[in-house]
Amino acid sequence: MIFSAETQWWQMCVALAVALLLSTAIGFERQSKNKSAGMRTHAMVGLGAALFMVVSKYGFSDVLMVDLVRLDPSRLAAQVISGIGFIGAGLVFVRRNQVRGLTTAASIWVTAAVGTSAGAGLVWPAVFVTAAHFVIVYAYPVMSRKLRFGLPGRWVLRVTYLDGVGALRDVLSTCTEESFQVQGFTTTRGSGETKRVVERLIQRDEATVTAEFIEIELEIEGSAASSTIVSRLSQLGSVTEVSLVDEAE
Repeated sequence: MIFSAETQWWQMCVALAVALLLSTAIGFERQSKNKSAGMRTHAMVGLGAALFMVVSKYGFSDVLMVDLVRLDPSRLAAQVISGIGFIGAGLVFVRRNQVRGLTTAASIWVTAAVGTSAGAGLVWPAVFVTAAHFVIVYAYPVMSRKLRFGLPGRWVLRVTYLDGVGALRDVLSTCTEESFQVQGFTTTRGSGETKRVVERLIQRDEATVTAEFIEIELEIEGSAASSTIVSRLSQLGSVTEVSLVDEAE
């Protein structure tokens, strides 16, 4: 598909949709082999790159056609691409040989492309990519769970519980009962202010012991849905909070 100078906005959106489809296909192959970067990451990177190219080709035609001005305004967009790479790199980190933050870094890349497109006056391509981003974020995880080919999922859970009541043992045993394997965990003791809050809660229940909040990040792996283990852990009496930090991709 080759566009002319009179390319319409819907034709640009078609090109973006093709980029989204092809990038998703590549990401699907990577995710089927349980690699770090899956469908969401590949789709966002491909979609953002396509929008940057659309902006570079069609975002400056109004400037270049006025009195035959000889300049290259696309160089500013190129600097945006270079600069956003540093921000994205700072969001990616490795924890216990697992790469984290790839999808977040890819979303920053897409956001930069959307901002560049809107600034260049290509409003509809920017709207299309923004809508596609929400599809990737909300629909792709559902697709991923249905297309895992039996491969286990990996999650990081943040669990807060009361110290000194055997809560950690209960948390680990609950994960095992739900067929999740604990790959590792790190713990953080609550602050002094948190300790005072816990003491007030214990006094209100007429208990005589004092305790602190302990925050633990669990890296788990299993074939069941993450909502299952979150629900089970939330039902433990010694657990005060459970949240899903991220899903490896």
